[in-house]
Amino acid sequence: MTVQLYFNSSASVVEVQVLKCIARDEQTYAVSLDVTPFHPQGGGQPSDTGWLDNVCVIHTIMENDEIIHLTNGYLPPGKAIARIDEDARILHSRYHSAGHIIGHILEKEGWIPIKAHHWPGEAKVTFSPTEQAQELTLESISELCSQLITENLACRVSMNKCGLREVSFGTLPPYACGGTHVNYLDEIKNIVIEKVKNKKGKLTVNYKV
Repeated sequence: MTVQLYFNSSASVVEVQVLKCIARDEQTYAVSLDVTPFHPQGGGQPSDTGWLDNVCVIHTIMENDEIIHLTNGYLPPGKAIARIDEDARILHSRYHSAGHIIGHILEKEGWIPIKAHHWPGEAKVTFSPTEQAQELTLESISELCSQLITENLACRVSMNKCGLREVSFGTLPPYACGGTHVNYLDEIKNIVIEKVKNKKGKLTVNYKV
């Protein structure tokens, strides 16, 4: 199985070994690597894109427990230099961390996060109420997000006793998560709450960074 470097390293340029490169259609190839810095799409986060040597990686997916890099050109087996699109990675990390922060804030107000989508332009977190759920407005959530960002808590990554990766900030409780995140909360810069909708007992918070 491909070693997932993005779990433990923020390196955007690494040497890899191309193991397989198989044509998917006339324009797309499926590439398998021994190690990868590319985060595949999943967990509410878009995939990394970038380059293998001078060939574009247009999408990264998890398929049958294997990470597949979809490229627009053929790569021969052997050594290659993998480079992720660092600007896109940083943006995705900011969105993912912002979603966690919104989850932490609303949990304190009696709402349990049940679903999250951290894509730029369509980011949202959906919550289910507990008996202690408080009424929240767009303005109140925005203010709570700003307050937490100013604390500039550090990201903490750990493995729980079941072997699942967990991510938290400072002393906030961890969430099971396979995504990428900022190192410190001030890297999010700002969370803009765009809409808060309560429908059929579920609260959805739409946001951007």
